[in-house]
Amino acid sequence: MKEVKKGTIRSKIKKGDTVVFIAGKEYARFDNNGNRNPYKGEVMAVDTRKGKVKVAGAAIAKKHRKAVPQMNIEGGIVELEAWVSISNVSLLDPKTRKPTRIKYEVRDGKKVRVAVSGELIPEPAHGANTRRKSSDNETVNETKTDSEK
Repeated sequence: MKEVKKGTIRSKIKKGDTVVFIAGKEYARFDNNGNRNPYKGEVMAVDTRKGKVKVAGAAIAKKHRKAVPQMNIEGGIVELEAWVSISNVSLLDPKTRKPTRIKYEVRDGKKVRVAVSGELIPEPAHGANTRRKSSDNETVNETKTDSEK
């Protein structure tokens, strides 16, 4: 029987990052002139345990859905993004807009992601690190009540 992994696994690619395909079906896209044009898109979801990502608009799969009138779900063929191996995508360098590898460095006391070119990779807008703590919410609520007075 296969062993189940436990604990957290760090992935260098996060939700909200812009990636480009470096292998697979989406890498072999061609434009009208016959030039290869690998697909670039934003990461919708990351499954670090399985090593998979979902990229918006890539690897479209068709799913046949049965109608459920009680829940107002229409039947038909629905197109969804499929999971793709994380090894098939690479993060885009913010400076050169080309595929790059990522390394971690400590800058100003913070652990940040850095491209091989040395360019700092900004945190995605809606990544895992943007959650607010309860103490932050209390301060926000206090400032709102002070401004209302």
